[in-house]
Amino acid sequence: MKLESQHEANTKALINQTIERIERKIRLAIETEKASVAGNGDHCTFNNHLFCVLGHLNLLLENYPKALSAYQKYFALQKDHWKDSAFLYGLGITYFHFSAYTWATKAFQHLLYLYPEFPRSNEVHIRLGLMFKAGSEYDSSLKHFWLALNDSNVCSLSKYEIRFHIAHVLELQGKYRAAKEAYEQLIECPDIPNVLKANVLRQLGWMYHSVELLGNGASREAMAVDYLKRSIEVEPTSGQSWYFLGRCLSSVGKVHDAFVSYRHSIDKSEASADTWCSIGVLYQQQNQHMDALQAYICAVQLDRSHSAAWTDLGILYESCSQPKDALVCYTNAVNTSKASSNPNVSSRIKLLQQHLNNIPAHVIQARTKTLPSIEEAWSLPIPAELTSRQGHNNQQARASAAGVVRHGQPGQPPQMYLGGLPPGGNTNMMAVQPAHPDAGPEAKRRKLISSKMKSEPESNFAFLTTQELQTMNILRSQMSLNQHQLQNHNPQQMLLLQQLQQRYVQQQQHIMSMATASQGIQGPNASTANAPSYPGQMHSVRQGSFTVTSAPTVSSGSTGAGVATGLCTGTPYQSLQSDLIDTVTREIQHSMSDQELTDLFSPQHLAADDLLAHLAQNDPHVKSCGDVNAKDSSLTQSGFGDKTNIGAAGVCSEPMCTSGSEPGCSAYKELSIGMTAAEIAECCKGQGRTGPINVGQLLDRGPPPSPPEKPHPPLPKDQLHPPTPTIYLENRKEAFSIELQQYCLSQPVCVIRGLAGALKLDLGLFSTKTLVEANPDHQVEIRAQHQQKPDENTDQMGNKVWHCESSRSYSNVARYAQYQAASFQESLKEENEKSKGIWHEKDSDSDSNSSATKVRKKQTMIKFGTNVDLSDEKKWKLQLQELAKLPVFARVISASNMLSHVDHTILGMNTVQLYMKVPGSRTPGHQENNNFCAVNINIGPGDCEWFSVPEIYWGALHQLCRQNNVNYLKGSWWPSLDDLFENDVPVYRFIQKPGDLVWLGPGTIHWVQAIGWSNNIAWNVGPLTWKQYQLAVERYEYNKVESYKSIVPVIHLSWNLARNIKVTDAKLFDQIKKTLLRTLRQCFLMYDLLDSIGKQSIYQSRAENDSAPYCVNCEVEVFNILFVVEQDKKNAVHCLNCARKATSQLKNFVVLNQYTTDELMETYDSFQLASMPQKNSDNWLSW
Repeated sequence: MKLESQHEANTKALINQTIERIERKIRLAIETEKASVAGNGDHCTFNNHLFCVLGHLNLLLENYPKALSAYQKYFALQKDHWKDSAFLYGLGITYFHFSAYTWATKAFQHLLYLYPEFPRSNEVHIRLGLMFKAGSEYDSSLKHFWLALNDSNVCSLSKYEIRFHIAHVLELQGKYRAAKEAYEQLIECPDIPNVLKANVLRQLGWMYHSVELLGNGASREAMAVDYLKRSIEVEPTSGQSWYFLGRCLSSVGKVHDAFVSYRHSIDKSEASADTWCSIGVLYQQQNQHMDALQAYICAVQLDRSHSAAWTDLGILYESCSQPKDALVCYTNAVNTSKASSNPNVSSRIKLLQQHLNNIPAHVIQARTKTLPSIEEAWSLPIPAELTSRQGHNNQQARASAAGVVRHGQPGQPPQMYLGGLPPGGNTNMMAVQPAHPDAGPEAKRRKLISSKMKSEPESNFAFLTTQELQTMNILRSQMSLNQHQLQNHNPQQMLLLQQLQQRYVQQQQHIMSMATASQGIQGPNASTANAPSYPGQMHSVRQGSFTVTSAPTVSSGSTGAGVATGLCTGTPYQSLQSDLIDTVTREIQHSMSDQELTDLFSPQHLAADDLLAHLAQNDPHVKSCGDVNAKDSSLTQSGFGDKTNIGAAGVCSEPMCTSGSEPGCSAYKELSIGMTAAEIAECCKGQGRTGPINVGQLLDRGPPPSPPEKPHPPLPKDQLHPPTPTIYLENRKEAFSIELQQYCLSQPVCVIRGLAGALKLDLGLFSTKTLVEANPDHQVEIRAQHQQKPDENTDQMGNKVWHCESSRSYSNVARYAQYQAASFQESLKEENEKSKGIWHEKDSDSDSNSSATKVRKKQTMIKFGTNVDLSDEKKWKLQLQELAKLPVFARVISASNMLSHVDHTILGMNTVQLYMKVPGSRTPGHQENNNFCAVNINIGPGDCEWFSVPEIYWGALHQLCRQNNVNYLKGSWWPSLDDLFENDVPVYRFIQKPGDLVWLGPGTIHWVQAIGWSNNIAWNVGPLTWKQYQLAVERYEYNKVESYKSIVPVIHLSWNLARNIKVTDAKLFDQIKKTLLRTLRQCFLMYDLLDSIGKQSIYQSRAENDSAPYCVNCEVEVFNILFVVEQDKKNAVHCLNCARKATSQLKNFVVLNQYTTDELMETYDSFQLASMPQKNSDNWLSW
């Protein structure tokens, strides 16, 4: 909602008056506090919530800097700020506007975790989906878009638009056939808007042009042209569609038609760097070098980080025998590229440097130049239409603009190189800007007489880096604080600030141009993997409108458009904002006092209906013109029958449970593990009918779980490489000694050497030869990886990175055994050649190619056979029987192993998995699922090298992963030892030899690389200790925050533990009992809720070995009460929250309960703390 028209001027002025009144109240409180400190006045009690309200109101006015400042003040002053869902939502929207992905994501995730019934959660899911898509976390993006699609509450995006996003993510994932089907289903919808239909048709056309999997070349191009023409018929003003049509026509040799399409594109859209780069290639192919030069210069002046244009310009100069200028262009292409540089360009730079060093300078200067030098070309006149349009970018951004269409591997934009295009035919198209209607390229540059090659390259937009953004903010804040001292600033700082602000404006304009859905969203394989994630950086998340609305203006003095208001084109947010504005207007009209204003904006009056009722006491017009239900029924109904709180710009919340403010909260506060099940039922009686049910939180009331701070004080540098705890066994008695078990349980990691010999384990049962003989067709998951040194991790260009590249495929034991043997034989052959002095490094016969050879060596691919499932007792009977020789605490199945009480299979955790390795095979950094302990035995014959970090440092590793743009939980990463050392993180480093057992304590971070050819077997163990259980529950809850599935059903496990064992450790007992208490309470509340809506549950007991159920949408564990609906001819289980978001009255859902209430109550009451057996004080239950 924009408050820019004359009709809304009064409303805007009234809101400003309200802000001034609140600010006056704040200033008065500060002055009173200062006087109190000086002893000259009374102490002032100040309501911190005013800062939150101030943030909401500034958000309404789209004054994002002030909104952020107010929110951050509230954040700093209010320790329990997380109890205010309106604050979390407003803060998330503000961070989202500033492109601060990390913090926006954190605010939204905390909001969803604490308030799963939040009535605007679909808006949150949309934003999270966009942010994860921008960060190339496509699985997470897809999950949030599906959650938004399955939510029946009012949303700013239509279901068609959300489906469009889902199809686009599938396309980005490389699932082209699924994306194609999704797009085609959208086209068939009879009531799909024309703008969206044109976008879908354009996406399909570009997919057919770019993706070889969709058919042979001729048929694909014909389909592409057909879809693009249909898109233009629906939306004739789309310059992007015309441009793509020109690309397709050029690829099939229809030069004249391509020219016409390009001309339409230029006339209808603001020319982008990609447009001019494409035109330059056309001219260059026809040897019109001067025309090509001018086109390339236009491209790089529009986007100085356009590496493809720089590369093509270098090719042009080199073809005209101007190597010095070519070198400058190639260097700019490498330096400005946000993606990994192409090795061909880098090697060409080295060749040109060597060539220029061997030629005297006077010879180079004496050569006749065919083209102006790069310095001279930079000052060539630019076509008039460009110079006129660049001054009106902000105004033109309000017109319909094209979305980004990219094609290629994420982070690797295709380039044009010497000798032609790289293989693969990938393209990377940037959006073109809207043009003036009467503008067109000058006559000379309209001579498009050649076809455009299909795979002509373009590059990514140059986003500000983290350091650049921080520098800009620091310089801007310094100058704004001392405006009168601006002339005293260093001229270099002034120039730097000006440049950074200009780039930031261009960045925001670029984001908004991508946002405007009148021309579509990001296209195939749009990637922002290499753009910085924080702070202040939203790579390609669309701001402004998602549909047809215009993108707001951005200037250097303003942060630009608002996401909170710009996201919507329809009535939901407008209605929400209108109600709040009407309220503020009436308050100003009645000239309320400061105290009344403070009381009005207190938390208990933030609900829309309460607020209007309060105002109606003094204003008879409220009832007539402030009917909330008449405008939007969602204002008074959250979809669950609860009242909805209103903040700003659609900020809706429910009060957090504080001192009985939330219905049902007082009952929760009174509950304790000392109560019987009947007493708990009595306390919870009726509470489920009125209060929100936050299902499944197992931790004590407090802020959402988050990574811990690094331990303080830090360890001295000489203690950052501690010796690895190691035990040498000589006989079976030592292996089964209680001391060994106690020692392992007390260490983060422990190596037990000589175990196989002491227990006479037949490790040959797990050798490759035996596996092939037993089950040659057994499935093996293959990970293709780059072979590297254990303490290094580099990308294709040799740059140190944390991200681990790998691709997944599948094979069987027999085929991988052949590969493993062939790899070993090849290594033996090389060793023999070395010993005879006849071996030489491949492809290293010349110094000029040594650098390129080094790159190729780092790209040597190996295959790692992983996750070979050995759970089938029929197939692997001998192998599993052999493992029964291990000590009880390390066995796969034992009474002292929590995971043995899950009562169903969790592959790789309570079953054995085998890993088949060649040298260089890597298991990237991770913690075990739900922080459980792990056992790993090296079968041999080769060694493995291990790196591990104690669990208390996982927060530091999480922070380092974020700094290196990898996801700690879901990503694949290999830590830099130098980074860990600089950040005072200790690392255990050791060699695991054949027969050695590695014990990993709960939550230990580790990563492993094979040194030789070896097989390993591994599984998880859950010792019955309070620390293991606590860490498992903490990670279970943190996984919910991150929307990451916990494969260990902790609630189901806890109830089974209560049924199966007696616990003597008081800490462990309290933790398990609290879990039982909380889940039993949730069951009582859900039964109350079902009674209130007239829904009955049907008893259906769990079948033996049935897996614990999970919600099909959000993937959280569902305990006891299941909400089942048929989807795709299958029964899909939902949690309560997802079921009620689909339909508040649970229509079409069948409710099942797997346990009777009496059964749960009996289990709860029967679970009591057991006394310690006196004869055995070392009972394992007490550790």
